Amino acid sequence: MAAQIFSAILVIVVGVGGCVAYFWGANRLLDLVFPARGVSGMAAVDNLRRQGMIRPWLFVGPALLILVIYLIYPVVETLRLSFMDRGGTAFVGLANYQWALGDREFRNSILNNVLWLAVVPAACTFLGLVIAVLTDRIWWGTIAKSLIFLPLAISFVGASVIWKFIYEYRGEGQTQIGILNAIVQYFGGTPQVWISLPFWNNFFLMVILIWIQTGFAMVILSSALRGIPEETIEAAVIDGANPFQIFWKIMIPQIWGTIAVVWTTITILVLKVFDIVLTMTNGQWNSQVLANLMFDWMFRGGGDFGRGATIAIVIMLAVIPIMVWNIRQANREAGGR
Repeated sequence: MAAQIFSAILVIVVGVGGCVAYFWGANRLLDLVFPARGVSGMAAVDNLRRQGMIRPWLFVGPALLILVIYLIYPVVETLRLSFMDRGGTAFVGLANYQWALGDREFRNSILNNVLWLAVVPAACTFLGLVIAVLTDRIWWGTIAKSLIFLPLAISFVGASVIWKFIYEYRGEGQTQIGILNAIVQYFGGTPQVWISLPFWNNFFLMVILIWIQTGFAMVILSSALRGIPEETIEAAVIDGANPFQIFWKIMIPQIWGTIAVVWTTITILVLKVFDIVLTMTNGQWNSQVLANLMFDWMFRGGGDFGRGATIAIVIMLAVIPIMVWNIRQANREAGGR
């Protein structure tokens, strides 16, 4: 533990210190190469102009380099591998894509992803919106928001471990330590291995992500609700609108753009969901999703770079339209302001 803490501190110190040293050194070098002091008038003006042209690239350059190395290159390489064989050496054309269309597990993963997409973003957004409205009306709303937001600080793996205890099953005749089975047993029901029930286990896994992301939706939507002019609410009350009418006809239309952004952000996260499925079921009992299936093909059983890369490309193609819409929506709102 001590070694891990020391390593973390060392990485932070070296990372932050390295960034400071780079920017200070780069600016200092630029000032030495194109000095603005101690030179004649026109030369100083020319050097200042050159500094103005070069300095932004000193700041943006490292970010662009990292972007190319860690984002653009992997995308290009993944696309290339999707047309290659198992070892990533021989060109096989569209064979991997033909395999994907005909593979039962791949189709099942897509259906499960569609099920996640239909439930999780809607549940997170709805619960986050309702909680944001309700907590603004009670004196201990800040405390409630803090408690609901806390799961967002937990990793997906950590959250999955917590929920494993909730779904825990002990054999017949043993004391059930899992909260869900304990409740079922208390009311006379039969304990179940919940995460092994086909189809329904998907919903038990979705609950974990909903538990984590509801806090995110609540915080964003709460901020949007605070931006609604009080005069609008007061006018609606004077006109005789009840709380439900105010909520659906006044609040929702005015924050619809924010709701859409929250919805699409969680949708992108759902398309990439991996940790929860890996930790809870590892894709067994018909709970497989695309990201976990990609991991299986890419890194297990000797690995199949071609098929793993093909699944990665499918996920990327599914994410791109949502990201483009999200960016356009953000630009539209920015232009409106």
